[in-house]
Amino acid sequence: MKKVRVVFSPEAEEVYIYLNQQAAASKKEGSILNGIHKKVGLIKANVHYGDPIAKKLIPEEYKARYGITNLFRVELPDFWRMLYTLTDGETEIDIIAFVLDVVDHKEYNRKFGYR
Repeated sequence: MKKVRVVFSPEAEEVYIYLNQQAAASKKEGSILNGIHKKVGLIKANVHYGDPIAKKLIPEEYKARYGITNLFRVELPDFWRMLYTLTDGETEIDIIAFVLDVVDHKEYNRKFGYR
């Protein structure tokens, strides 16, 4: 069985740090942070846990910045989304779930061109 690692992009890491800092004082940020922790565990158990995004709908910024060919969406509390891609690890027994972004609903709609 392949080992699965979940790695955050710098942008996703920045949001994660912000949520960690705010979680003690804000119920909303705390629930989003708990949602991230639960979903990371589910992704480690099943890398295809998230909803696959059609290749033609993958935002160009992700293709250009990370060279991705697949994208999955995971719903978080309060209409937030976590977006991740799967890549091969350094060895043949490694899979990396690379979290590209953790965004609110408004930012998610902007990235995907929804109104």
